[in-house]
Amino acid sequence: MTETFFGQFDLASLSLWLFYFFFAALIFYIQRENMREGYPLEDDDGNVSANQGLFPVPDDKTFRLPHGRGDVTVPSGQTPERKDIALRKTAAGNGFPFVPTGDPMVDGVGPASWAPRRDMPELDGKGHPKIVPMAATEHFHVAAGRDPRGLPVMGGDGEVVGAITDMWIDEPEQMVRYLEIDLDADHGGGKRLVPLPMARIKSNHVKIRSIFGKHFAGVPQHASPNQVTMLEEDKISGYYAGGTLYASEERLEPQLG
Repeated sequence: MTETFFGQFDLASLSLWLFYFFFAALIFYIQRENMREGYPLEDDDGNVSANQGLFPVPDDKTFRLPHGRGDVTVPSGQTPERKDIALRKTAAGNGFPFVPTGDPMVDGVGPASWAPRRDMPELDGKGHPKIVPMAATEHFHVAAGRDPRGLPVMGGDGEVVGAITDMWIDEPEQMVRYLEIDLDADHGGGKRLVPLPMARIKSNHVKIRSIFGKHFAGVPQHASPNQVTMLEEDKISGYYAGGTLYASEERLEPQLG
C-alpha cells in the first residue's frame, strides 16, 4: 500500500507557521511604511540620533500629486525642517524644555510654531481652492446663528481693533473656517484672518481673547484676497494660538482653573 505525502504531514502546523511568518512580515512592512515621515530620528540639537530603532528607514517612494502639483518623494524628499529656531535649552541633557530667545510669536516657536507647508492653497477634489471668502461665492449665506459681519473686533485686553468684514468658507465641508478682520489704521490696517475657534461672537462684538490690541498688526497676512495658502494658514493659526501663552507675561505663570 502506497502512503500519500499528506498522510505523514501536519497540515495544521504548516498553516499555523505560515500565518506566523505572514503576520511578522506584515508588521515589518507596516512599521517601515509608518517611517516615511519624521525619520531618520534627530536629537534635540538637530543631529542624527544614535538610536534609530529596530527597523530600517524604508526605500524612497514617489507620490504623484493630483491637479498638476508635481511629485513628492519620501523619506529622502521630505520638506526640510525649520533651522535656526529661536530657542535655547534649559539644561544640557536631552528632553528638557526649551525657552524662546526672542519674541516667540514673531519667531513662531513653542505654541506659536508653524510647519513649512507648501505655499499654495489646499484644493478640493475638483482642483478648486477649498477655502474662499463668502463674498466670492454665491452658494452660501447665513441661515442660522448670528452673522458677525459688521461687528467690532475686541482683543483680549478689551481694545477695539477693527471690524469683521467677511467669513471664509470651507466649501467641501460647508463650514466657516475664518473670519476676516479689517483693522483700523492704529492697529496696522489691512485685512487679517482669524480662525473661527479662536473668536467668540457676542451680541454686539467679536472677542479674540488670545492676543491683545498691540498684537494684531503682527498677525501674518494672506497674499491673495480670494484664497489662503497652507503655509499662511499654519502661520496665522500658530500666531493666535501662541498668544494664549505668550501675549502677556502673566500667562506664563501657572493658572488656577
